[in-house]
Amino acid sequence: MKFDLYTADGTKKGSVDAKKEIFEAKINPDLMHRAVVMRLANRRNPIAHTLTRGEVSATTAKAFRQKGTGNARRGAKSTNLLRGGGVTHGPRNDRNFTKAMPKKERRAALFSSLSDSAKEKKIFALEKFTSKAPSTKDFAKLLEKLPEAKNTLFVLAEKDFVFEKSASNIQKVNVILANYLNPLDVLKAEKICFVGDSLKKTEETFLK
Repeated sequence: MKFDLYTADGTKKGSVDAKKEIFEAKINPDLMHRAVVMRLANRRNPIAHTLTRGEVSATTAKAFRQKGTGNARRGAKSTNLLRGGGVTHGPRNDRNFTKAMPKKERRAALFSSLSDSAKEKKIFALEKFTSKAPSTKDFAKLLEKLPEAKNTLFVLAEKDFVFEKSASNIQKVNVILANYLNPLDVLKAEKICFVGDSLKKTEETFLK
């Protein structure tokens, strides 16, 4: 598998080789779907929280006398039948939405999503970003010369303060480290750019 290679000034230089084990793997939509659902579920942070009748702070005094009023006998005011009482089956902030997948399946889902992107010719490589200080202007100029996309995922081999800061203020640009690649970010991106040694780092990380 070969991907187009661009220089630091945005000109096309040639191509770069990639391992077929990652970028020409069998495409499995079911595994990709499960991996995306798992990642979205694990991101959930429940906030809504209701109190049960045992947690509501309410007086235990009788609302009215037991007999002679014509009403049914009334117990605690914390009952879920009264306004201000407890809630039955309401949302709780301690609910656990986390899901899990075996490591081999997660890896197969990633290979499947990368192979799908490679098949659709969404992947290319960039030699490096030469700016010595964070510069949104320089990054925007480079982005104009690279393959056009509504949203682009840039993959780095390791943390790069200058690159990440330069790209942080540009909409529809996402930056991720190679060892954090996941099907959700891959499938969301219209174009995927491997910067510097990130392609090699991806192969070293996921082909162990």
